Amino acid sequence: MLRTALAMTAMAASLLFSSASQAQQVQGGSVCGERDKFLSHLGKNHKETPSAMGVTASGRVIEVLTSSDGTWTIIMTHPNGMTCMVAAGQAWENVEQLALGPAA
Repeated sequence: MLRTALAMTAMAASLLFSSASQAQQVQGGSVCGERDKFLSHLGKNHKETPSAMGVTASGRVIEVLTSSDGTWTIIMTHPNGMTCMVAAGQAWENVEQLALGPAA
């Protein structure tokens, strides 16, 4: 748990204190900025890649990024293009989808 908190703090710091032209901000306690910057940072520093996504009723895109080491991050992109980190953690496991009824 401490590792996760430290990783989130480090990510927030690197995003917030990167060049001024990147216009990162904190919104409602979340680190927000450009989606491409999140994907680049998470890929380079945590080996996380997108593994799932969906669209909310309000038009926000939710993405789950995971690594083979079990780390994960959830980001949300708003219709205005702003992306925010929602949560991050460890011990991600893909769950096998079981059939809900007889095979067709």
